[in-house]
Amino acid sequence: MGFLDLFVVAVVPVLKVLLITLVGLFLALDRIDLLGSTARPYLNNLIFYVFSPALVSSQLAGTITLQSLATLWFMPVNILLTFIIGSALAWILIKITRTPPHLQGLVIGCCSAGNLGNLLLIIVPAVCSESNSPFGDSTVCASYGMAYASLSMAVGAIYIWTYVFIIMRIYADNSAGNIENVSTADSESYTEALLPSSEKSSCHDHSAHGELPETVSDGKVTFMERTFGRFKKFAANTNLKKVFAPATIAAICGFIIGIVSPIRKLMIGDRAPLRVLESSASLLGQASIPCMALIMGSNLLKGLKRSEVSVSVIAGIVAVRNFFLPLIGIGIVKAAHHFGLVGSDSLYQFILLLQYALPPAMAIGVMAQLFKAGQSECSVIMLWCYVLAAFSLTLWSTFFMWLLG
Repeated sequence: MGFLDLFVVAVVPVLKVLLITLVGLFLALDRIDLLGSTARPYLNNLIFYVFSPALVSSQLAGTITLQSLATLWFMPVNILLTFIIGSALAWILIKITRTPPHLQGLVIGCCSAGNLGNLLLIIVPAVCSESNSPFGDSTVCASYGMAYASLSMAVGAIYIWTYVFIIMRIYADNSAGNIENVSTADSESYTEALLPSSEKSSCHDHSAHGELPETVSDGKVTFMERTFGRFKKFAANTNLKKVFAPATIAAICGFIIGIVSPIRKLMIGDRAPLRVLESSASLLGQASIPCMALIMGSNLLKGLKRSEVSVSVIAGIVAVRNFFLPLIGIGIVKAAHHFGLVGSDSLYQFILLLQYALPPAMAIGVMAQLFKAGQSECSVIMLWCYVLAAFSLTLWSTFFMWLLG
């Protein structure tokens, strides 16, 4: 496959995202006002509570089996490594650029979570369908490639709606805590999100009496005891219904349906008696990706008017996702292959490598809208990342194919 052919393959899915984003921008204009400040929260809630859970559960149920877990076990590990390494690089970027506190969660989310879903679902079949594809027969390549890409999408969604969701919530809460010193009324409504009402009233009681909520013993407390005590206190005070996103619960359901054979036979397959449930969930889930792009475009209008994100932060995120992560990914995948953790399937290795070179996940924009933290800044970051991804994805895809060849 020549460079020009590969460029077209890589640029088409990115252009689709950018075109839908422009539609969202147009719908948010004051003269149109179909995705204005009133409509955005409703669409965002639909994505959060309906479309994303449906997408995650249907993808997991259709791709996860005990056999696939045994043969493709390194893919979830590889995706987790992209999140951890991206978070570490984001922490370094925050320290270097002195990112404002209310944008730190957004920077970590953009650096750690890649678009592991729809881009792979478009790029991989397109690469396989080319007559001079380096991955052999196009039918076999497309079949295995869709399975790998679907698994990548499902596992990535789990990490996004657990790992990144919790991190962005914590940073949003901390940012609200700083505002709390200025406005007490705002702080009470924000604290209510994670604390049950009984705990909240007890906090007020302690503060009213000028007492600390817990006593300190005279003896020395070890580090492990102190850590365990903090974890115990966090578990007691945290409302788990707020921590576990609907997509996380949907992922658990998808795992159960995919792994438990009797349930899978009932719901998955052309002859399954309850296949209408899975196909309906899949139909709902297909609305998730375009709606995320529309939200990103509508928030972009505000970002173009006024944005607090600096050029250095945008450049840092672009450098992390387009340069540092792919280089680190090459070392990790090559080392895994050397030690026998990954087989000799070149298509599988190609997808593992691509997972390090993708632009940020669009779900980050949904979370920014949910937490009211950096919505416009997120759209500006996404715009630059996706524009540059058209070129970086092409270059990295070409290099990865040469490397595997």
